Amino acid sequence: MKSIKIKEIKEHLNEEVLLQGWVRNFRKASSKLRFVIFRDGTGELQAVASKPDMGAENFAKVKDLTIEASVKITGIPQKHPHKEGVYEFHLRDVEIISSSPDYPIGKKEHGPDFLLSVRHLWLRSPRQAAALKIRHTVYFAICEYLNDHDFYRFDSPILTPNASEGTTTLFEVPYFDLGSAFLSQSGQLYLEAGIMSLGRVYDFGPVFRAEKSKTRKHLTEFWMMDAEAAFVEHRENLQIQEDLIRFVIRSVIAKNLPELQLLERDIARLKKADAPFKCCTHREAIDFLKGKGVDIGYEDDFGAPEEELITTDSDVPVFIEKWPKSIKSFYMKRDPENADLVLGADLIAPEGFGEIIGGSQREDDYEILKNRILAEGYDLENYEWFLDLRKYGSVPHSGFGIGLERLIQWMSGIRHIREVIPFPRMINRIYP
Repeated sequence: MKSIKIKEIKEHLNEEVLLQGWVRNFRKASSKLRFVIFRDGTGELQAVASKPDMGAENFAKVKDLTIEASVKITGIPQKHPHKEGVYEFHLRDVEIISSSPDYPIGKKEHGPDFLLSVRHLWLRSPRQAAALKIRHTVYFAICEYLNDHDFYRFDSPILTPNASEGTTTLFEVPYFDLGSAFLSQSGQLYLEAGIMSLGRVYDFGPVFRAEKSKTRKHLTEFWMMDAEAAFVEHRENLQIQEDLIRFVIRSVIAKNLPELQLLERDIARLKKADAPFKCCTHREAIDFLKGKGVDIGYEDDFGAPEEELITTDSDVPVFIEKWPKSIKSFYMKRDPENADLVLGADLIAPEGFGEIIGGSQREDDYEILKNRILAEGYDLENYEWFLDLRKYGSVPHSGFGIGLERLIQWMSGIRHIREVIPFPRMINRIYP
């Protein structure tokens, strides 16, 4: 007998096949009829257990099924009698691989603290599985776009001798006889070395921030894609980011429509976002916020309320560019029209999802970068290798970083970041 996946079901109508997976739910219709919701990772379907069709002995096995029991089922796939494009599985036999008595996640409402404590089981729920499938699509869409636009994968280290932006929010770890190392908060500095070899590079992996923040948008361990490109200046950098995000939107809509529908995502809003992005300067954004009654200064950063207000009337993401150098990183290039500003930009997603990208043109002049490092009070010795990149064949270059989980939040419509990563790490949680 052929073993198939649920996603292949329509190719095997009216033939007896084997499925392997788990029981998500079941209900009794009568003494001779039961319905079992079965899933296998590729999808789920309703299995119909009829005592006249199965026989008394096999039907009795159905009565022993428990939620999340692992099973092998044999039967015949057929079209649903009333729903177009939906299929049922008419059971002939059931083999219980492993029972699941007293499964702790029931049909009643559970609080987030309990669900996070059993995250290893909560992952099986339809909403969490949908989020993880969207995560898969977003991850590979980013890689696909970059691979198709001459970027090479370049893996930067997680253990670093110093920080890219100071050590105040880094996790420090002992490193043999060499003292302390830090868990990386970004691979950017190493990527800048990579572009001098390969032209365009990106990395993709976990990064760590020791911020003591409890907002719905913060994790202490999350995934970041950092990209750098030689001979790319500020405007082209923004265009690459826009093209990449629009490609991700189209990929998610094309590949995850069932998951988006299950999560009740407003797909029309996503489609509207696949249009030219808006752009304004930091000063213009401050003026706008002041006009809305916000108490904010011209050298202030934005919090979540300000980001949401900026995009309130926008269907598309908004670039905020040309920030004051006083609140941005030392490696960002000055604006040639105003030395108090940098050629950096944050991309703010609509619908209140906040910042999803931070990027800039990088300073390529040795003396200017050296003076910026000294002005920030950093130990120059730690950055000698980074300055070398400006001594030997420096070129104009730019880059940006995408927070994977924040982008997934926007794509999926899920408001809390803890639900778009398999095992969230927050300041008050490291279990399981």
